[in-house]
Amino acid sequence: MSQGVDVAAGGAQQEQDSDVLVIFGITGDLAKKMTFRALYRLERRGELHCPIVGVAGDDITVDQLVDRARQAITASGEAMDDAVFQRLAGRLTYLSGNVTDAPVYEALTAALRPYHRPLFYLEVPPALFGPIVDQLGEASLLDAARVAVEKPFGHDLASARELNARLHRHLREDQILRVDHFLGKEPVIELEYLRFANVAIAQVWDRQSVSCIQITMAENFGVEDRGRFYDGVGALRDVVQNHLMQVLALVAMEPPASASGSELRDKKAEVLRAMPAANPAHCVRGQYRGYRDIDGVAADSTTETFVALELEIDNWRWSGVPIFLRAGKSLTERVTEVRLILRSTPRLSFLPTPAQVEPNQIVLRIDPNPGFRMQLIARDEDETWRTIPLQTVFGTELGEPMEPYERLFLAALGGDHRLFGREDAIEETWRILQPLLTDPPPVQEYDPGSWGPAAADDLLGDLPPWHQPWLN
Repeated sequence: MSQGVDVAAGGAQQEQDSDVLVIFGITGDLAKKMTFRALYRLERRGELHCPIVGVAGDDITVDQLVDRARQAITASGEAMDDAVFQRLAGRLTYLSGNVTDAPVYEALTAALRPYHRPLFYLEVPPALFGPIVDQLGEASLLDAARVAVEKPFGHDLASARELNARLHRHLREDQILRVDHFLGKEPVIELEYLRFANVAIAQVWDRQSVSCIQITMAENFGVEDRGRFYDGVGALRDVVQNHLMQVLALVAMEPPASASGSELRDKKAEVLRAMPAANPAHCVRGQYRGYRDIDGVAADSTTETFVALELEIDNWRWSGVPIFLRAGKSLTERVTEVRLILRSTPRLSFLPTPAQVEPNQIVLRIDPNPGFRMQLIARDEDETWRTIPLQTVFGTELGEPMEPYERLFLAALGGDHRLFGREDAIEETWRILQPLLTDPPPVQEYDPGSWGPAAADDLLGDLPPWHQPWLN
């Protein structure tokens, strides 16, 4: 299985920034919600230095594309600076046509003639990844190019391997950038630094001190108007296989030996390889009441809108530490967090009233208001044990961070692989979760606004229960 490198032998051009950005699907939903805003913010920061060629099927002019970009940026809540926007607009050109047909690539070849190192960013359905790369290869446009593809990377292990094999017909692994926007989030990036730059944290980040790990991704809204898409996907494929497994890899990996993208991704792949496949008996699937009434959802759907599961890692650092993941829609709150629950102290027999106190906890909040918290135990003036939180909100202490897609575009243009997935790690996540796809547990109904099926609580047994996420 390919391990990938930052710069392939003989591919010295890959060390240089891309000199043109080509966005397939520039009239789509992702561009409307994220892309134009991210490019505008990069322009405002002075970080955007290349022309942008949009490619899509809509029969519109470049002026109409510019108008759409302005509307999208304004609708996102971003304050509009006309001078900045005009600089961005001046970079835009547009090609319309069917992206599976040769004429588009003939026009693209002509448009790219002045440039040497294109970044092709594919904001299209995954079924088009292969056909587009095939056409780019046949047009001889890939020699010094990078290609970014948005998740999902397959829908199971077999399809992930098939997709990778098809991309590798024309591309080296170091030319492929697999985009998972979670890897561009500030607190996810901070995980590496929090763990390894702080001895007070590093010394307790292992099986000697940690009794269990809980990772939660909760959304307080439902599927809404995405029923047709979501019913063929479900929570496991939608957010666990990609977002949460990538976060888990960063939580559990060993320290990289260098700053290279290859080294970081080696460590993530290493810890994923140490994880046994999930056991369907240790998984709970749920579906909120009313889901089957949504337009596009099958009347007898068994697609999960909630999933909770237990995983483990068979290595020296984490052996014996259970890891629990849960994700779902129509839950009580919208919050994503990592929570390490430390082992309990012995019974405190020196006290007037001997007691077993609550274990300490370490919490990394990813969304909303990213921050870090340590929960300690103290005794108040009434001699009552209380939890004392020591916490910081990153935005307050570190200033406004780049947004995920800003980081991802900037990294992609510069060929920085640290924020992107690699073939071997992606396939490992599918391997780990494949038993839950092959032999899924039955779905159990839960009430919208709850924390999912009651069986998700039973999954933890005698271990500390799911904790109320850090919200305030």
